[in-house]
Parts: sequence; C-alpha cells; structure tokens
Amino acid sequence: MADIVAWPRKTREFQNHHFDSTIWNDLVFRDDDIVIATYAKSGTTWMQQIIGQLLFDGDPNLAVAELSPWLDLRVPPKEVKLPLVEAQTHRRFLKTHLPVDALRFSPQARYLYIGRDGRDVVWSMYNHHVNANQSWYDALNDTPGRIGPPIEPPPAAIRQYFSDWMDRDGHPFWSFWENIRSWWQIRHLPNVKFVHFSDLKRDMPGEIRRIAEFLQMTINEAAWEKILEHCSFEWMKQNATKSVPLGGSFWDAGAEVFINKGQNGRWKDTLTAEEAAAYEQRAVAELGPECARWLASGGPIDATGALHI
Repeated sequence: MADIVAWPRKTREFQNHHFDSTIWNDLVFRDDDIVIATYAKSGTTWMQQIIGQLLFDGDPNLAVAELSPWLDLRVPPKEVKLPLVEAQTHRRFLKTHLPVDALRFSPQARYLYIGRDGRDVVWSMYNHHVNANQSWYDALNDTPGRIGPPIEPPPAAIRQYFSDWMDRDGHPFWSFWENIRSWWQIRHLPNVKFVHFSDLKRDMPGEIRRIAEFLQMTINEAAWEKILEHCSFEWMKQNATKSVPLGGSFWDAGAEVFINKGQNGRWKDTLTAEEAAAYEQRAVAELGPECARWLASGGPIDATGALHI
C-alpha cells in the first residue's frame, strides 16, 4: 500500500508563540501510534479522554494530558518532551494542531481529525483565552524559542474577538481555514478518520465504537459503562485536573474553566444574522460546499472521502 498511496509530505515548518513543528522531525514513529489532530477547541481533550479510556479499560485515574502530549507545543522544548514520549510503553496517542503540510506524516500511524463549526470554536477559544493567567502568557511569550510576535490579552467583547478571528483568519492563534482544508484534502487516506464534535454529542457510544474499530482496538465490554461515564462531559468537568494540561494551573479559575460548556450554538445569542451568514459564505468560499456542510453539522465520511448526510 505504501508504494501506491500518495502520502502527504512535509513542506514547511510552522513556528509561533505556540508552535514548534520541528519537534515532529525527530519523533521516532511506532507502527501503532495514534495522532489526534484538530484546529483547537474542537473536541481535542474529549478525544484524548476517549482514547485513554479505551486503552486503559475505563480507568478513572488517568492523567490524560501527560499520557497524550501536545507534541508541537513549543513548551516544554523538544529536548525535554521527546525523551518522555520515547519512554512511554503504552500505545501512544499524540496531539497536534498543525496543518498537514507542516506535519511529518507516517503511513503506519492512525490519524483522527476532529472538526467543529468555527463559530463554536471561537466561543470556546475566547473562554480559554480570557481566563488565562499570567503564567500562560509567560510560558508562551517569554520562554526561549518564540518565533514572531507575542500573544496578547483578548478584547473585552467576544463579538470583537470573533470579528478579528474572521478578518485575520484565526487571529490571535493560527489559520482556521488552512487547517481544515489541509486535512480535508487527505480524508480519503486509509489511516485517516474524520470525527465531528456534533456527531460525538449526538451518539457518543456509537462514535466511540466506530473510533475503536478504526484504531483496531478490542473494547473491553466489561468496562464499557465506565468508559462511557468517564467520557461524559459531566464527569470530565468534575475531574478536569486529570485531563487539562498542568492540572489547569494556567487558568486562575482552575481546570474546570478549560472544560467549559461542551455546547454548540452559543454564538446565536450574540452574532447578528448578517454576521452568521457572512461566516457561512466564507466557509463555502474557503472550503467548498461539501467540506463547509460537514464542518457545520457533521455526518459520516466514507472510504472514498464522500460525505453522507
């Protein structure tokens, strides 16, 4: 298969206040590695929890943020992070927010891409950003190796935050449309599976079984109810220190503020009809109608890459 499939090739590095894509260059892949990929605030932590619960049979005490590191986050630096990843003896499940062309891609690894409507992403991201404390800014802005300008505090109004994010494509983080486009273009590959946040909310048990099948995992049926309980929003909110980086120390309100609402559509109370329509038109222009439709509402994507709704 590796001889006939056109596998993605890394063509650039991506470095800013958050990213150091060069970390992937030095990773020694294993044949059973799992890579969880998202733009950010799209269900990443939820998917990490799901994979951890599947791998460890519903264990309530998993420190998922430690077990499943964000590899391209530039802190801690790669000389600290990579030895810890190499020392892991369980099946590894790594996190990335990179677009495909800045990621070193392995034909042997399995990739889960999680998508979510961009308006829901922004509402979750604003909560993440507005509650961040000085330690968060110090780690991203003042530790050695930052490329480009620092990240600054957000505006007071979320509508302004959304407007800036739209006008400057992902500001102050990174490009939204580029990330979605790059992964959508490889959705047909045999080791890539797309999962939508809304589908997980509609049918979490069914989606988890489909994820396990894709990852070639055998579910411990005796632990199934515990797996579902520990992947519920309510349980994760109550036990947030286990799944949030550094136990939530970058947010003064604690880990619980990182796992905020778990809801879609909160933007409907703030954006005007014209603003919502402008986002939808932009999504079609940037992504094409099929990808924009999937991003808005989810739905299964078959082995050929076709969307079924």
